Amino acid sequence: MTTQRWIPVATYAAGVEADIAVARLESAGIVAVARGNDITGIFGPGFGGATARGVAVLVPTDAVDAAREILGTVR
Repeated sequence: MTTQRWIPVATYAAGVEADIAVARLESAGIVAVARGNDITGIFGPGFGGATARGVAVLVPTDAVDAAREILGTVR
């Protein structure tokens, strides 16, 4: 059995921006998650605004190219 690796495809300054990106990917059939060191935001849990370190959007390795195309982040 092969374990799937998760690759960051974009980083956003605010949690709400990352949530929107995840929703766009999921609506296209791509599984995605948002992760960050301080994902709760500068004002505590539930705050969707700016974070100190940003929020990364990750997808499985087999969806990287499609996700980057959808989000407009080509590397």
